[in-house]
Amino acid sequence: MPETLLETQDLSRHFRLAGPWGRGPWLKAVEGVNLSVQAGETLGLVGESGCGKSTLGRLILALLPPTGGRVFFDGEELTKLPKPRLKQLRREMQIVFQDPYSSLNPRLTVRQILEEPYAIHGLGGRGERRAWVAELLQEVGLAEEHLERYPHEFSGGQRQRLGIARALALKPKLIVADEPVSALDVSIQAQILNLLADLQQRHGLTYLFISHDLSVISQISDRVAVMYLGRLVETAPRAVFDTARLHPYTEALLAAVPLPDPGRPFQPPELKGDPPSPINIPAGCPFHPRCPEARLPLCREVIPDYRETAAAHWVSCHLR
Repeated sequence: MPETLLETQDLSRHFRLAGPWGRGPWLKAVEGVNLSVQAGETLGLVGESGCGKSTLGRLILALLPPTGGRVFFDGEELTKLPKPRLKQLRREMQIVFQDPYSSLNPRLTVRQILEEPYAIHGLGGRGERRAWVAELLQEVGLAEEHLERYPHEFSGGQRQRLGIARALALKPKLIVADEPVSALDVSIQAQILNLLADLQQRHGLTYLFISHDLSVISQISDRVAVMYLGRLVETAPRAVFDTARLHPYTEALLAAVPLPDPGRPFQPPELKGDPPSPINIPAGCPFHPRCPEARLPLCREVIPDYRETAAAHWVSCHLR
């Protein structure tokens, strides 16, 4: 069995909002998340916009401090590490951002952008860094002639390749890919997904792949985790997710994806209303106001446990 590289325990993050007379209500962006990622696998994290996926990714990388809970990376608890040790571990944990336009400094050339990680961590001399940067460009399908160009001189797909190259610079074990293809054309999305898969095989990378696009998640992931209002509601291997999913919200997500068959009528999911606000999360199961199956008093009053119903298949639902 592969070892567990990343694990969170009851991880939460709340934000205090500004109010008209000072401090306002709490926004519960992430609440009680327990997940694990095995070395070498891709865990796809999917959910509606605003459900807390990106916040969870930043908590895992210690870019945000948690309100509660713990994060373990390669056996070390990130939330208790001194800053020098955390800086060392940052070499092994990197992120690819969603927007390839704003995630690159427009004032720096490609050479400066890709040499920056080595400079921050004091690695190599000038000649070594230049050789490493040239190798990085080749890895992501760009040429050495691009080194002195600025980000605005590249297309969106090329910029995302630069973001991937920057994430690879320090030879990480884990990469959090935060919707890395959502801002790209469909044909370019396929190229970037194939590049990520090739790099994973070549370097033994582990991915936490965040997306709202189920077709992308299904293509690249080994396991899929579904998030709703800051909580995980289901986690399963991809094959199980495609054929034997359990949670009503997972069913609704998949039902909302149109099939590429003009002869088959589209039947939208039977959901009531819009997602509740994370400022005022309903009592009981957070999904019960929209759930077509919520009938038990437990659904309205008690938060369901997140439990394993079959091998590697976890679900949070009173009815399953």
